[in-house]
Amino acid sequence: MSAIIAVDRITKRYGGLTVLDACSFEVPRGSITGLIGPNGAGKTTLFNIIAGVTRADHGRILLDGADVAGKKPHELFQLGLARTFQIPKEWTRMTVLENLMVVPRQQAGEGVLAAWFERGRVRREEMAILRRAEATLEILGLSGHRAALAGTLSGGQKKLMELGRTMMVDAKVVLLDEPGAGVNRTLLGDLAQHIERLHRGHATSFCIIEHDMDLIARLCDPVIVMAEGRVLAEGKMAEIKADARVRAAYLGAASPGMAAA
Repeated sequence: MSAIIAVDRITKRYGGLTVLDACSFEVPRGSITGLIGPNGAGKTTLFNIIAGVTRADHGRILLDGADVAGKKPHELFQLGLARTFQIPKEWTRMTVLENLMVVPRQQAGEGVLAAWFERGRVRREEMAILRRAEATLEILGLSGHRAALAGTLSGGQKKLMELGRTMMVDAKVVLLDEPGAGVNRTLLGDLAQHIERLHRGHATSFCIIEHDMDLIARLCDPVIVMAEGRVLAEGKMAEIKADARVRAAYLGAASPGMAAA
């Protein structure tokens, strides 16, 4: 299976601190890949580099075989890479529906000439986007909040809305940064179902940072374990659980979650 994302010897230092140390791994095309590890392992820094928020000191990021290191987030978005955040970054004073409708790229109405001289085309496109946004909210169980300001949603509902924004474009791959953080178990189950549906129905690839081992065990194959800025282990969840290096570096004596996962 080819890689949708290849991380090739990525190194990132802040002063004398090495956060990522020649880190390399691949996200197989069509997979839901889990990225786990203790706090400080470098996971979010790596996500920021893949998403174009932070520049690496050394190494390459390949997206669908093309070197995209140094590209900006909006350029990567145009290439099919979407990203959500541990703390949702919604437009708080826009409605939930509007938060979804602004996502599709290269909308005709954004151009001055089209807005003036191609009003029919602009209107048809807006209606198509509206229908897609409303259908997405229906799937996510958020239709009842369509007119609410996004800032009024609960943490779990904001996570669902963020996932909905990725559903508004035909992303090749989605980076999910701790989708389970701050989400109650009911909404977490809903979120997992929607990720699975998006994965099956749209052949979307995912890479997920998550500390909830039950969620990782349910969704992810392969699972990649990072520690001290490097990949420590990689494989199926059962293999990860049995790896003595993982237990020593990640679990410790007081981490029952992995053992029960």
